[in-house]
Amino acid sequence: MHDTRRVRLVLGVLLIAAVALITVDFRDGGSSPVRGAGAAIFGPVERVTSDVTSPVSSFFDSVTAGPSAASKIAALQKANAQLRAELSTAQLSKTDEAQLSSLLQLAGRGGYRIVAASVIAAGSDYTNSVTLDVGSRDGVHAQETVLNGDGLVGTVTQVSKDTSTVLLATDASSVAGARVAGSNQIGAVTGTGESLSGPYELTLRLFDVNAAMQPGQNVVTFGSVLNRPYVPGVPIGQVTKVEGNAGSLTATALVRPFVDFTSLGVVGVVIAGPAQNPRDSVLPPSPKPVPTVTVTVTPGATPSVSGTPSAPAGPTTPGG
Repeated sequence: MHDTRRVRLVLGVLLIAAVALITVDFRDGGSSPVRGAGAAIFGPVERVTSDVTSPVSSFFDSVTAGPSAASKIAALQKANAQLRAELSTAQLSKTDEAQLSSLLQLAGRGGYRIVAASVIAAGSDYTNSVTLDVGSRDGVHAQETVLNGDGLVGTVTQVSKDTSTVLLATDASSVAGARVAGSNQIGAVTGTGESLSGPYELTLRLFDVNAAMQPGQNVVTFGSVLNRPYVPGVPIGQVTKVEGNAGSLTATALVRPFVDFTSLGVVGVVIAGPAQNPRDSVLPPSPKPVPTVTVTVTPGATPSVSGTPSAPAGPTTPGG
């Protein structure tokens, strides 16, 4: 108990001295000589405490105070967002690489100058439309043809600085001049307005009531004046059924689009049409004839083999 009382006594004396020094320093405005003595006594303890707490307080001051720290945090957040965007772009480019390659090949065959874009949103249930991530600053204007690596997608109807709206060829209000490949029979292709979930078909009406059509024929865009809203030669689809209505003033057929509207990704906006009408050169090549082999067996004779090429099964669609 003797040591405990001594410790308590020393602490009591130091506490009284500290209170006295604070009182004298307050009354003298900090100029008392007693202040110097107090500093000499308590200074080492104060420096030790400062050395321990200063790094911690400096860290929090650098993070929570001062405009420089706030700007550093903002810069780090911006860099993080940029890295995320670059990662998403890299993943997207891998996914859409095949579509972009097909688009460039089709545009090259047709002589179309395009601006590549990605579909970023779909329209409402009342219109078959999509939104692209390109706009006026990319050189896109209203009434321009939109296509992908398979054929006709639609036309641009509205343009802002950074985005554009495309009315798809499947919409009921969409009308495109069309021509039956391999002939000069022209007409108009209209959408049926069915849901983008498919399946869907387009309707072809030829202007000549006596025009003959048959399933398997391909249809391309006829083209508009000054190439707006449609450039010529873009593949539209393939005739699946010819409808003959008695007394009809036009020949009508159903056309299956080449484009799969349920999986639109990379598309191209045609900002300049071809120098010459590509006619049917943009269509996919017809399949090569498959030879038919006939084996003739005569008793007592060597079997003879003869073959003739058979007619192609019919035009194919891109990717098919």
